[in-house]
Amino acid sequence: MGFKMGIVGLPNVGKSTLFNALTESAAAQAANYPFCTIEPNVGDVPVPDPRLDTLGAIAKSAQIIPTRLTFVDIAGLVRGASKGEGLGNQFLAHIREVDAIAYVLRCFEDSDVVHVEGKVDPIADADTIETELMLADLDSLERRIPILEKRIRGQDKEAKQTLVLLERILPLLRDGKPARLVEVSDEEKPLFRTLGLLTSKPVLYVCNVDEAAAATGNGYARAVAARAKAEGAGCVVISAKIEAELAELDASERKAYLAELGLAEPGLNRLIREGYTLLDLITYFTAGPKEARAWTVPQGTRAPQAAGVIHTDFEKGFIRAETIPYDDYVALGGEAGARDAGKLRLEGKEYVVKDGDVLHFRFAT
Repeated sequence: MGFKMGIVGLPNVGKSTLFNALTESAAAQAANYPFCTIEPNVGDVPVPDPRLDTLGAIAKSAQIIPTRLTFVDIAGLVRGASKGEGLGNQFLAHIREVDAIAYVLRCFEDSDVVHVEGKVDPIADADTIETELMLADLDSLERRIPILEKRIRGQDKEAKQTLVLLERILPLLRDGKPARLVEVSDEEKPLFRTLGLLTSKPVLYVCNVDEAAAATGNGYARAVAARAKAEGAGCVVISAKIEAELAELDASERKAYLAELGLAEPGLNRLIREGYTLLDLITYFTAGPKEARAWTVPQGTRAPQAAGVIHTDFEKGFIRAETIPYDDYVALGGEAGARDAGKLRLEGKEYVVKDGDVLHFRFAT
C-alpha cells in the first residue's frame, strides 16, 4: 500500500532542491523564480532501516528490498492561493491526494535568492501556508452545507451525520485553527476522512538551513521547533544545498563529506524517518534466501491485513502468522535458532503486528 507525503512551501524556499536530493534525481526543476514547478513531481524513496541489512545477512538473502515512501513535490503556494492566486487551486487539489504534508520553511539568509514576501520569517511563512489551506477547507465545507441540507430533507441519515460533523469543524476554521484539532470519535473517522480536508493531515515542519547550521540548527529553526512541539507536529532541520551535493557523491565520498560537516547521517534520512513516524507507520519484515524485505503497515494492523500488503490472496486465505521478534531473530541466528529456542510464535487473525516482527504467513489457496 502506498503512503504519500506532499512537500509544500512558498516559492524559493529550497523545496524543489530538497525534492531533487530526496529522490536523487533532477525530476523537479530547481530555479530561482516562482512557480518553476508546474506539475507535481513524484518520487519513491527507500526508508532507511539498518535492521533490514542485518536480517539479510543472517538469512543470506540474495536481495535486500526496503520499504518506501512516496514524496510529491507540489508547486509553491503564495498568499491568496485559496482564491486562485499564483497557480492556486490547481496545487490545493494535489495536496488533497497525500497522507501528510511537509511544510518546507526557509530558515536561511541569502541576498541572491528572492523571498516572495520580502523577508525571511519561517513562522510567518508557515502561517501563510496554513491560512491558505484553512481558507480552502472553509470554502469547501461551506459549499457543502446547502447540498447536505437538501439531502437531510430527503431523510438522508449520512447527510445529517456529516452536517453535525461540519458544524464542529467550521468554528475551528473560522477561528483560524486547522481541522486536525477537531475531536473525532472512532465511528466518525471514516466520515471525517471523506471530507478530504487539507488541514486534517499531519504536518512535518522542514527547516531548510544554510550549510553552517546543518549540524546545530539556528534561531529560525529553533522557533519552528518550538511551534512544532506546541502543536504535536514533526520537525526536522536540513540543508537542502548539502543534501543536493551529497546526492552527487558516491558512498565513500558521502561518508567523508558528512564527517567533515560534523553530521552522523544525511538529513534526508531523518526527514524520511520523521515522515514515517508522523504517518504512524511501522515496519515488519520477511526474510529468506531469496530476499529480505521490509513492509509498511499502519500501527495497529492485524496479521491478515498485514499479509494482504504482500498479496491479496494472503489475506483472503490467511491461516496463521509465524512470528519472531527482531531481537530474538538476531540473537538466535535466524529462524531455525528462534524455533529451537521456542521464540517462534504462531499467531492468528486477531494478532496485532508489532514493529520489527519477522513474519512468515501461512495461507490457503
